[in-house]
Amino acid sequence: MAWIGGMVYARAMPRSTCFSCALITGASSGLGEEFALQLAPRVDKLVLVARREPLLLQLAARIRSEYPAVEVLVYAADLTDAGEREDLVENLIHQRFIPDLLVNNAGLGDYGEFVTADWAKLRAMLSLNIEALTHLTHALLPAMIRCGRGAVINISSLASLLPLPDFAVYAATKAYVTSFSEALRIELKAHGIPVLAVCPGPVTTEFGEVARRHGEQREMPGHRCFYVPKEQVVAEALTALGRNRPRVYPGLKTAAAALLLAALPIVVVRLVMGWRPRRS
Repeated sequence: MAWIGGMVYARAMPRSTCFSCALITGASSGLGEEFALQLAPRVDKLVLVARREPLLLQLAARIRSEYPAVEVLVYAADLTDAGEREDLVENLIHQRFIPDLLVNNAGLGDYGEFVTADWAKLRAMLSLNIEALTHLTHALLPAMIRCGRGAVINISSLASLLPLPDFAVYAATKAYVTSFSEALRIELKAHGIPVLAVCPGPVTTEFGEVARRHGEQREMPGHRCFYVPKEQVVAEALTALGRNRPRVYPGLKTAAAALLLAALPIVVVRLVMGWRPRRS
């Protein structure tokens, strides 16, 4: 159980939605770490994937201590590298850790104007947010279809609804994730494999620090009243998966903002986005 802001979030999911093996990317911290903690009581095996192996090992040790029956596989990989993604899939087959739940959580952001962005960072963001997510889903879905069960959770963002200045490429990658998730869900309906797009607003994780450019002091966009604890984001995501929902916007204020944004004409969105704070 986790106590956040006067509310209790159980690290569990509906008993009707249990899986044999869950693979979580970006599992070393933030939402990925929280997904691992909340899924651990409901799976037989966990695959934790991220670049930072020491943090993965710490998380694996904690899970093994709290849930001795769960088998945990730690795999350190840079998912922007196609070769490392292919090695990951081969190792899963070799070690018989075949996921029937894929949580595509790994992501990267970049906060600042497009023209002054570092191309290497933009390329890495495109590779991780779009290519890696699509590649792993493509590689792991056939096994789910063969065994007749499985699910995919893709971590998108409220930003996927907006053409977001200073976050132009990030928001565009998340628009891809949301659209891809919706289309894939339709394709997989006949196989009984749900696909969920999780679209949080601001969440207090390391994401902001990584997205902020060197020497940049401005806060990330998103009013603090919209911040949702990572425990709540994951709990609502797993509940939505258990209810077979296509999309979830964790937090009442985030959900309300999503409804408003979806109803606004694009001309109004352009005007509102044009009022963003600028550098002096």
